[in-house]
Amino acid sequence: MDAVTDRMSSRLWPAGLTRVPYWVYAEQDVLATEQRRIFEGPVWNYLCLEVDLPNVGDYRTTFIGSMPVVVVRADDGELCGFENRCAHRGALICLEDGGTAKDFQCVYHSWRYDLRGNLCSVAFRHGVNGKGGMSSDFDMAQHGPRKLRITTCCGLVFGTLSNDTPDFENWIGGEIAGRIRRVLGNKKIEIIGRFTQALPNNWKLYFENVRDTYHASLLHLFLTTFRITRLSQGGGVLVSDTGVGHASATLVPMQGPDTSYTSQSLRADNESFRLADPSILRMHDEFHDNIQLQILSVFPAFVLQQVQNALAVRQIVPRGVDQTDLNWTYLGFTDDTPELRMHRLKQCNLVGPAGYVSKEDGCVGGFVQRGIAAAADELSVVEMGGAAADTQDTRATEASVRGFWKAYRAHMGL
Repeated sequence: MDAVTDRMSSRLWPAGLTRVPYWVYAEQDVLATEQRRIFEGPVWNYLCLEVDLPNVGDYRTTFIGSMPVVVVRADDGELCGFENRCAHRGALICLEDGGTAKDFQCVYHSWRYDLRGNLCSVAFRHGVNGKGGMSSDFDMAQHGPRKLRITTCCGLVFGTLSNDTPDFENWIGGEIAGRIRRVLGNKKIEIIGRFTQALPNNWKLYFENVRDTYHASLLHLFLTTFRITRLSQGGGVLVSDTGVGHASATLVPMQGPDTSYTSQSLRADNESFRLADPSILRMHDEFHDNIQLQILSVFPAFVLQQVQNALAVRQIVPRGVDQTDLNWTYLGFTDDTPELRMHRLKQCNLVGPAGYVSKEDGCVGGFVQRGIAAAADELSVVEMGGAAADTQDTRATEASVRGFWKAYRAHMGL
């Protein structure tokens, strides 16, 4: 246990998973420790999609927490990843979001790396006219960026810096892996849109929000009004034993009246609202299981969504104690009919920073960040549905949020 973790352990944090101190969202040394113990620790971090890298030399730059990395298809077709940091003076090796390269050369002093991140040449290594240069015993093999272990699942690319990280499916749990296959299966993915959303809050507040099935039909008026998801609909949450993985599901609604919201006079229900084009709510039955909404997450920073036929992956990137980037990639499949592809594109308007459903998620984390500014030693309450982080057949629960904290505390040594 390092000094910061030891200090965190000594501060107010009750046993169990139902109380979380607000200082954990607001302190720089906590964020630095998370980078070392979680993101650079024995976890699988989502990096990109295999379809980003179809050919030898194709690369994409991405992040593991705050660490910039490069993922590239090497000469033998293997996917490789390495820290995007020159071994010389620490500059970025690769400056573009993606592209194709024979090798990588740092712009600062022209140190050159092959497609596996190995240092292969140093500019003026032997000096000029017999003067200067590196010492004769300089060994290029001993200098280079940190390398990643890479794995894939259904076209998703994950990486880890740790040799101790278990195999991916064992790490997330078989049921969660099955829910990934449910959406992505063996189909060939096509990217139909991508962008980055800036969030004014700590990264953990967004990850909690993703797992918070309690809020979905209270905060999001659109979801409830048009019966995309209500807590009174069937469904539930899966939580892996370690808390690393979660998947929530909402079933196609039953026909007929539902008074569960109006009887409580909740804001998140307004039957007077109508859509000029209700076709956006139509669902093509491509999964054949009556699940019309599934949100899946893998600790610490990956989300897979299926909101009817709007499919996307989201990558959470910490940018500071109270700043987070959310990288969205909208997905289709190569065998989509033209009609289904147009419908996916239309339904992409449901979910995103300006989406009918989720625009509120872009600001509510900021409301929390602002609300806790003077409450470092106060505690949030995470007690809906009990005290355990277990699978439940209801979404009126915070079980999967508690699963996040179960995984978090295990990896932070708390």
